[in-house]
Amino acid sequence: MSGRKNAGRTSPWLLILISAGCFFGTYNFLTMHGRGRDGPRKLLGGGGRGSYGSRSGSDPAKRFHVALTATDALYSQWQSRIMHYWYKEMRDRPGSDMGGFTRILHSGKPDGLMDEIPTMVVDPLPEGKDKGYIVLNRPWAFVQWLQRAKIDEDYILMAEPDHVFVKPLPNLAHGDEPAAFPFFYIKPTENEKILRKFFPEEKGPVSKIDPIGNSPVIITKAQLEKIAPTWMNVSLKMKEDQYTDKAFGWVLEMYAYAVASALHGVHHSLRKDFMTQPPWDLKTDNTFIIHYTYGCDYTMKGQLTYGKIGEWRFDKRSYLESPPPRNLSLPPPGVPESVARPRPFGSWVLNVGLRFAGDRKGAMRCGKGCCSEVELGVCGGSFGGGGGRWRCIE
Repeated sequence: MSGRKNAGRTSPWLLILISAGCFFGTYNFLTMHGRGRDGPRKLLGGGGRGSYGSRSGSDPAKRFHVALTATDALYSQWQSRIMHYWYKEMRDRPGSDMGGFTRILHSGKPDGLMDEIPTMVVDPLPEGKDKGYIVLNRPWAFVQWLQRAKIDEDYILMAEPDHVFVKPLPNLAHGDEPAAFPFFYIKPTENEKILRKFFPEEKGPVSKIDPIGNSPVIITKAQLEKIAPTWMNVSLKMKEDQYTDKAFGWVLEMYAYAVASALHGVHHSLRKDFMTQPPWDLKTDNTFIIHYTYGCDYTMKGQLTYGKIGEWRFDKRSYLESPPPRNLSLPPPGVPESVARPRPFGSWVLNVGLRFAGDRKGAMRCGKGCCSEVELGVCGGSFGGGGGRWRCIE
């Protein structure tokens, strides 16, 4: 009886060797593939190394580098431009620990924003490896960036194109305890059977896996350098497992980051004030980032009609092939403050709108006036009877 029990038990050392072998196999394959295409990628675009020069007022030890992963698709570009604009607006304000900025472009080639946004071009996964799930390129992009870039800051903020900074962002991490936003739909304890394939029992209970994704996260550069390769490999293995792929769907890569962090013994401080997600979150007073990933549909009386196209709506997916037009109507009275943020920023929906109305490097016309893209970057307006339109902010 005892002999059969011991015979069926796998040695912990064997598990470690198997894991290491899988890691180096996948990692070396991707590394060789990346080098074999065009050689090492270089950082391109304004800002040299993705920074904007020296700063004053912020503790250098607490500054974090803002790292935005993106593609060269127009849908990603217009969101990236908005995100980068609000980064510049908030970076030097009191209370900010924001340092340099890099758009990590994982399309494998330069695009039309190289001179506008500090960018490093990295390779995508080998053709077919992402199985149509483009987000799978994100961890591989971070692995390449961390290897090749000169990053002056000790901390990194992992961000996404549909993030809008509405307040100066301090470093929410505490030493080696990173800060992350908790997502209500990431539920490790309810998916223990699946997660045990990637987080073995000897690592402890699955409750050690934080209910997070990789973004927004503020983490030390040293920690991310260790986590990123594991995150990449766990993502690929999850995608290859049909049951896991079906169960996790579009949040698979988020689970992979959470698992990878736990495998390295990294626990995140969960900060609900990190980000707000309209229309479900109603206020922005105590938050730093607006994440406009969900569609916002309302009647003209301000009633939410989620799941049904409203009389007034904003959904970023309506602009897959072109930027939002300059004549976006303002939200109707009664919508939550998270959808119609008051001045000085104007509605975040409006921020999305008119910035991209005109020529990319020219000026934009708002009503009878003209807003300089360089000076204002965004136009705002006031609502009037459901048919409000843009006017310039004086």
